[in-house]
Amino acid sequence: MDAGVAASVRGWVRGAWWRSSAVLLVPVVAWDLSGLDLVVASWMADGHGFYLAGNAWLSEWLHTGGRRALQLVAVILLVTACRPWGPWRRFARSELRWAIGTALACALLVAVLKQASQTSCPWDLHAFGGSAAYVPHWRPGNDGGPGRCFPAGHAAGAFALFSYYFLLASHKPTRRAAWICLVAVCALGAAFGLAQQLRGAHFTSHTLWSAWLCWFVTSFSWTARCRCVQRRACVSPRKR
Repeated sequence: MDAGVAASVRGWVRGAWWRSSAVLLVPVVAWDLSGLDLVVASWMADGHGFYLAGNAWLSEWLHTGGRRALQLVAVILLVTACRPWGPWRRFARSELRWAIGTALACALLVAVLKQASQTSCPWDLHAFGGSAAYVPHWRPGNDGGPGRCFPAGHAAGAFALFSYYFLLASHKPTRRAAWICLVAVCALGAAFGLAQQLRGAHFTSHTLWSAWLCWFVTSFSWTARCRCVQRRACVSPRKR
């Protein structure tokens, strides 16, 4: 581990993980409190429903196709963690297993929260042709709809890959690739989130919370790993 990366590791152990999470939490909460979810949704719908609810490109390509693509990526990364190939050979198997394990943990957390949620999707709300009342997801109580719509599971499939940004950033030769990975993950998650918003399947806040949850879990997990590295007094990730 080079000096720059070692300093970064010390920073995360000293609290960079919760500071970054706290900073990112501010705009998410601000959006929640602003009431802009309904405003933005109203641009995409009227009292009869969302204009693009039945759009084949959004539902078949970005939703169904995107989910299958993410599942394929997960399988490939899982196999890679067991049998590294090509450029992945520069990483220790323990690192690759941490990355895929953390990604799966993020996706599982969002899925569990979504199943337990009493928040219904925008297309279920009375304002957009449904029967449910609008109840903010942070307020307890049933909205009269089917629920199970918060946070955004589809976008979380992309945001769960934040762990690969941390993995790439921990090695000097791949630090530039780490930033490309971070931008790509954010862009993909935003695209999936927007596709679902256009269909009426989610509010903007659902996507924002998925992104924050995945970042929080990943940064916490990375910090825990850094602590293990320090305790073992390892100089190189390859020796872990």
